[in-house]
This record gives sequence, C-alpha cells and structure tokens, in this order.
Amino acid sequence: MDEREKKLAVLAKIARLFNSQGVSWALGGSAMLYFRGRTDSFRDLDIMAAEKEIPGLDALVSTLCPIPPQKPADGRFRSAYFRELQIDGVEVDIIAGLVIVSKGREHRCPLLPEGIDAQVTVLGEKIPLQALGDWQEYYELMGRPEKAALAAP
Repeated sequence: MDEREKKLAVLAKIARLFNSQGVSWALGGSAMLYFRGRTDSFRDLDIMAAEKEIPGLDALVSTLCPIPPQKPADGRFRSAYFRELQIDGVEVDIIAGLVIVSKGREHRCPLLPEGIDAQVTVLGEKIPLQALGDWQEYYELMGRPEKAALAAP
C-alpha cells in the first residue's frame, strides 16, 4: 500500500466512525484541496469538527488511537480542541473551535453547516468537504498566500 492509499484508508476509517456516530465534521486543509483537484498531494489529514462535538471527541477518537495530551497554544492558534494524532502511521489533526491569531487579533473559525459545501466518497465512506472560501480565509490569516491562492473559489 503506497502512502496515498494509506492516508485514504485512514480517512475512510475516521469517516466510518464519525458518520456512524452522527458527528458534525468536514475535511479541511490540503487534503480538501486535493479532493477538489487544487493540488496533487497532501501531507496529513485536517479533520474539522463542530464545537458541539468537543465533549465526546477524545472518547470517540480513543477508539482509533491513543490520545496525547492537548498541546499548549503556540501563539498562532488558540483552538478550543486540537489533537495531533498518528493513526496507522498517518498524521491526523483533529480541530474544533479553530481560532487563528493574526496581527494580534483572534479570529474565530468554527465549522458551521453552511461551511460544508461538497462531499466525496472514499472507500465507500462519505467525506464532507469544508468550503474553499473558508480555507482561503484561514490560509490568509495564517500568512500562507500560496495555499490561499489554491483555495480561492
């Protein structure tokens, strides 16, 4: 199994779990750009969850892998929930209540239903995709103009 297939298998595993439990979630970041044909590759999986999901996320995710402690904010982000995980050798970030700090201001970037505007199927599992426009804004706030350009609707 090559790296791309490995990442897709992990994505399908997460989707199966989250979808079966009714979790409000979507794929963001470079993997979302990949599925929209904006890039040829992606390094990790950025799983965005609605803030209402935070109380149950650790218990749910612990069925997939060990849960490391939440890292302290690094100055650029102050998200309500952030876990860097390794699931079957694939790097997965699960984020809820995304907050990006840019130019000294906090920008709340929650996952909202209207921010999910497409869906793909991977290995039989439905993968909701977060909107390009949301990620264009996030990348601009992160100071990543090359990624913002890829996310421009």
